[in-house]
Amino acid sequence: MSAVSGLIENVKTNFEEELPMTSSNRGDRTIFLAIAMLVVAATCWAQKPPIAEQIAKAYGLDSWGQIDAIRYTFNIPVFKLSRTWTWEPKADRVTYEGKDKDGKPVKVTYVRSQLNTQPDNVKKEIDPGFINDQYWLVFPFHLVWDGAPIEDKGMQKLKLGKGSARQVVVKYSSDGGYTPGDTWALYVGPDNLVKELEFHHGGSAKPGVVIATWAGYKKAGPLVISTDHKGTADGKPFSLSFTNVAVKLAGSDTWIDAK
Repeated sequence: MSAVSGLIENVKTNFEEELPMTSSNRGDRTIFLAIAMLVVAATCWAQKPPIAEQIAKAYGLDSWGQIDAIRYTFNIPVFKLSRTWTWEPKADRVTYEGKDKDGKPVKVTYVRSQLNTQPDNVKKEIDPGFINDQYWLVFPFHLVWDGAPIEDKGMQKLKLGKGSARQVVVKYSSDGGYTPGDTWALYVGPDNLVKELEFHHGGSAKPGVVIATWAGYKKAGPLVISTDHKGTADGKPFSLSFTNVAVKLAGSDTWIDAK
C-alpha cells in the first residue's frame, strides 16, 4: 500500500469508528471521505517544490492532453546513434525505426502495457532506448508525472556557461526502472526553462556523468522542446540532438513540425 492510500485508509477507518453507518449519515460519510482524499492529495503535492510545476507548465504541460502523437529522431553522432520514434501517449503505443544491436534495419510497433508479450529485442533493447530518449525529450513533464523526490537548491553556478541558475535536483529510487538511482540536476532560468543539465547514472551504465546545455528551443504545436544539447560525457565532448520533431493534435491527421 502506498503512503497516500494508507493515509486515506486511516482517515476512513477513524471516521467509521466514530460514526456508525446509517441511512441518514451515508451522504455525510461520502462527502467527508471525498474531502479527506482531496486534502491528502494536496498535502502530497505540497511536498514537491512549486518550481516543479512551474517548469513543466513552461514546456506546455497544460496542453499535453491535446497531443495524440509525437515523433522525433534522437541523435548522438559520436556513438553513430540515430533512433526515430513515434509515440502515441493516449494509446500507450510506440513505433521504433532504426537499427538493432547488429546494425540491421528494424521497424517495430508495440503497446507498452503489453511489453511482456514482446520479443526480447523489444524488451531489452528497444523499450529501454525509448525511455532514455523520451526522458531527454520531455523530462520537464516528468517532474510532475513521476513520484521522484525533488529538491529546489536555489541559485547555483552553471557548469558550462557563465553566471548562475536555479538548481532543481530530481533523485530517482534505487529500486525499479531501467537505470535505478539516476539523478537529474536541472539549471533553470528565470523563464522556467532549463539552461543546463547535470545527469548522473545511478548504476554502472556509461557514460556515468553527462553535463549538457539545453538549447535550440522550438515549439511543436503547444509543446516547447529543447533540440540541442552539447557538453561532456565522462569528461569527453558530447553532443545530442533531436531532429524531425513534430506533433499530431487530437482530432487532426496533420503533423505539426517543430519550428
